[in-house]
Amino acid sequence: MDGKAMGQAGEVARRWSIDIAMLVAIGLLMGFLGPFASERLPFVGRYAYWMICMVGGGLIGVVADDLLRRRMAKTWPRVALVSVLMTPPVSLLVLATEHFLIGGPFGWRSYARLLWQVWPILLAVLVVRTLAWRRLPGRIETRTVIAPPLPEAEAAFRQRLSAKRRGARLIAIEAHDHYLKVHTDAGEELITLRFADALQELARAHGWRVHRSWWVAADAVEGVRWRRGAGEVRLVGGLMTPVSRTYAPTLKEAGWF
Repeated sequence: MDGKAMGQAGEVARRWSIDIAMLVAIGLLMGFLGPFASERLPFVGRYAYWMICMVGGGLIGVVADDLLRRRMAKTWPRVALVSVLMTPPVSLLVLATEHFLIGGPFGWRSYARLLWQVWPILLAVLVVRTLAWRRLPGRIETRTVIAPPLPEAEAAFRQRLSAKRRGARLIAIEAHDHYLKVHTDAGEELITLRFADALQELARAHGWRVHRSWWVAADAVEGVRWRRGAGEVRLVGGLMTPVSRTYAPTLKEAGWF
């Protein structure tokens, strides 16, 4: 699995973890409140009931919302529609949980009763999830850089590298006092050069300064994360570099966030 695929898989896992954590928190809250006469259940049974209903039913709604997002971009109409469409299957889950966990009746009358109880709860859960994701900071966006760097734009700088790395793919340069650490797909190399001079030699190269001590090659960028006034760039090979507020507009203009 390459760096880009791993980054995407990590972001999917992150989203699922946050969704499940929110549903667990809501389940614990409902177990504490004990609505719909569930306070009569034993302590363990009450929490088990609400955890199954909220996590299981919530995940059904989350999956449906994510699938419908591809066809329906407007958020709140989609949330309302998902809450209606998912009420029947979630009600069936709740009915089965009541029947097997606490011995409740399993029939059409009980099912019809649950429809009017499940729908507002499901709608509330989806609204809370939507608002939470709107407030959560940070996101990762990826794009493909079509235009490759011009060889002559990096020629002068490459002459400073050893023969092993002179023809390698340039990924990033990092300032260390009067030295530079040059990151390539053939490894790293330290050279004696001021960062300002390196930037001047790479002025026509396809890349950006993203921090006071970092320059990255545009075709090496796989993702950008911005969070609370600071950010980081994910480069090929898993290298991560910081992004400062000063240079963030450059990446924003390039379409990364």
